[in-house]
Amino acid sequence: MIAAGFSLIDQTKMITAASELARNTLRYGGGGEAHMQKLLNGARKGVGLTFIDHGPGIPDIPRALTDGYTTGGGMGLGLSGAKRLADEFELESAPGQGTTVRICKWKPY
Repeated sequence: MIAAGFSLIDQTKMITAASELARNTLRYGGGGEAHMQKLLNGARKGVGLTFIDHGPGIPDIPRALTDGYTTGGGMGLGLSGAKRLADEFELESAPGQGTTVRICKWKPY
């Protein structure tokens, strides 16, 4: 992100979101994969992160994205916080099928 010219604020947002999603992948998904990629969309530059686990999945995605909802005794801000910090957020999950979360941040200029 530094080489792409992201501001310190945008770097901090993505690192914070990545930390939350990685923790969820480990804690609730039993581990998994994390992938980072450079994104180009015309003249736009960005960074994308994907977190994949093969855990129990999320039965109620809208509820899981609600501030304060937790199944693990935390503050319930991990998924919803990551969504707010990223420019784009996509979550795919189903019971027994694991969870995949993709986020990206676009350089504003």
